[in-house]
Formats: sequence, structure tokens, C-alpha cells
Amino acid sequence: MVKRVVIGVLVVFIVWSALDYVIHGVMLQSTYEATAHLWRPMGEMKMGLMYVVSILVVTFFVLIYALLIQPKSLVTGLKYGLLFGLAMGISMGHGSYCYMPIPYSLAFTWFAGTVVQITIGGLLVGLIVKEDEG
Repeated sequence: MVKRVVIGVLVVFIVWSALDYVIHGVMLQSTYEATAHLWRPMGEMKMGLMYVVSILVVTFFVLIYALLIQPKSLVTGLKYGLLFGLAMGISMGHGSYCYMPIPYSLAFTWFAGTVVQITIGGLLVGLIVKEDEG
């Protein structure tokens, strides 16, 4: 199962990174520009740290599924991703809206994007991370 976990981490990381680009680099670009006073300038962004944090989150997401979730299946992975996505999405979107002066449209997009992104991650781990046969 170790090989499947490593493949799961790599696939989910790549897919989540691509979705991050679509959500934050395309869909929310104008919103971020309109609220530029809230964010670090691009030259001060900690992009290396962002990738380290992302790979750690993906690794723990996949490991929780691999080590704690039974039975392993596409449907179980989808349910896991949806529940994990709702928890993280509420925190990311609405939790941030509670204390940051951001437009609600940004908070909602963070929420919805996180739910979709993590649900897709759950679907992927359900497809990739399976019990060892034999």
C-alpha cells in the first residue's frame, strides 16, 4: 500500500495545485487585485513555504484515508473528501470572513472551491489507495 499512498500524494498534490491556479489565479484574480491592501505584495509572498504546507496537507489527507478509513472504495473516498472538504471549506471561507475584512463573494468562493477541491481529492484517493491484495 505504500506505493499507492505515494502515488496518491503525488496525484492529489498535482490536481490540487492545478485547481488552486484556476481558483486563485484565474477566478479570483480581480477580487485579489481589488483587495490588494490585504495581501503581501507578490515579491514578499512565501511561495516555497506555500508548497511545503500544501504537500504536508496532501500527505496527511492521504495518510488519514490510508490508515484510518475503512472500507476503501470510490464511494468511501468521495464521502471522505466531501466531509473533509466541508470542514476545511467552512474554516477557510466563512471562518476567515469572521475576522478578515474580505468581500463575502471571496469567502464563499474560498468555501466552495475548497469543498470541490478536497472532494476531488477524496475521489482520487478512493481510486488510488486500495487494500493490498493477497
